[in-house]
Amino acid sequence: MRTTLDLPNDLLERTKIEAVKRRTTIKQLVMDGLQHVLAQQESPTAPPQALKRLQSGYRLGGTPLSRGETHDR
Repeated sequence: MRTTLDLPNDLLERTKIEAVKRRTTIKQLVMDGLQHVLAQQESPTAPPQALKRLQSGYRLGGTPLSRGETHDR
């Protein structure tokens, strides 16, 4: 997929220089950097209690709205 990045001039210049030093492309350098950042993040897992509460739903009181009432709002 193609995308456009708007980078500050000094950052783009440093990126170009680093890509040349590593004998790679800017694209590959950016992909490697993103892979590194994303690999460092731990995927958060919800505690089982939270999942159970979501599956059972919440009663906030009042009467449920009909489809028509919901869309009239």
